[in-house]
Amino acid sequence: MSEQIDSPGPERPTSARKRFIANRLLSEVGLISLWESPRDVKLLCGQRFVRMLGYGISTLILVAYLDALGNQKTKIGLFMTLTLVGDICISFFLTLFADKLGRKATLAFGALLMTGSGVVFALSRTYWVLLIAAIVGVISPNGNEIGPFRAIEESIVAQLIVPENRSDIYAWYSLFGLAGAAFGFMICGWVLQLFTENLRWDLLNSYRVIYLVYAAIGLLKLCLTLVLSYSVESEKKQQQKRQIPGRGDETTPLLNDEGPDNEQEVSAEAKYKTGLRAILPNVSKDSVSVVTILCFLFAINAFGSGTMVITHLPSQVFRALIGVPNNMHIALLFCIINASTTSMDTGPRSAFLATIILPEERTAVIGTLNVVKTIASSLGPIITGTLVDHNLYWVSFVLSGSLKALYDVGLLIFFRHKEREREKSERDRMQRQE
Repeated sequence: MSEQIDSPGPERPTSARKRFIANRLLSEVGLISLWESPRDVKLLCGQRFVRMLGYGISTLILVAYLDALGNQKTKIGLFMTLTLVGDICISFFLTLFADKLGRKATLAFGALLMTGSGVVFALSRTYWVLLIAAIVGVISPNGNEIGPFRAIEESIVAQLIVPENRSDIYAWYSLFGLAGAAFGFMICGWVLQLFTENLRWDLLNSYRVIYLVYAAIGLLKLCLTLVLSYSVESEKKQQQKRQIPGRGDETTPLLNDEGPDNEQEVSAEAKYKTGLRAILPNVSKDSVSVVTILCFLFAINAFGSGTMVITHLPSQVFRALIGVPNNMHIALLFCIINASTTSMDTGPRSAFLATIILPEERTAVIGTLNVVKTIASSLGPIITGTLVDHNLYWVSFVLSGSLKALYDVGLLIFFRHKEREREKSERDRMQRQE
């Protein structure tokens, strides 16, 4: 042993290579970026996991619970639709005002609403009371992220993380959400099995226990929110509190024409805002056109579901092929490949949005895009139902994959166009300085 320790020569270079390879591997998977990220970012990832855990626990039993309460299938369908519509409205409203009212306060308020809705679902049998609780408490009818939380959290991440590390952090943020939902599904099954088979409870009371767990998860999310620092607030809000100029560490977005003259114009315009307009976010004219295009592209993508292109586009080819083969094993293979690669664009896409949108507009714009995606995705089942009635179920896969592929190509073209605009703007600026 002593000879190995004392021996000079190749041992040290080999050890250095191993450390280099290990660091490179950790860097490639984004773990170094996550480890070096601020404490608030780690807390947001924890919130994402906990929230999706709650969605996963509650979603599987929502229809069964309403059915056990004696509601007709038509009323259950109406419940799901109205819940989705209500959640969209509340999400849109909260993301518009989150930066002015306070991001931390908005997240805490949402956590309290989650807790309250869980308690109401556990105690009440009344259809309309449950509907109001589902809407206000952001109960997810499909297990997906539909509330205002993601838009606010992604805006915070963009503010706290340097641009070159954003895609890593967003990828882990997304992974925490997927893991939380998966664990939620499993926990829901375990709890139901425990109470119905081991303790011999009836299903209705077992479902209520699930919603009490959902309420407890809301409290846990509240605790994670309360320990966030003031750094999560918008830069403008921090400047107002500190009465000092901005940090100036934000890199230039793809769309901007920021300069002293532009800042003076924005400030002059803000002086004349009163009442409701005073807390609405400022959205530049350039951003309006960008958001319109992105809304269209994201709607196509979400509609196809129910950059980035290198990973996402092949995934949609396999999605389109799911319904083609008559062999179930081949169809399952296509389905598994699609499921394994379809979310690989999430991190780069979020990083792209964080770069292209002006910092003071991020929360409102990302929230608007999420609302559009949710609305578009709600239209998919209507088309699918019609195709199934005509024995054309395979067409839904082809249509879905084709639409999402169109989104990939459109987003790539749009990104390249904005890159050229920024390069031209930088050249013009350099020429003016010379």
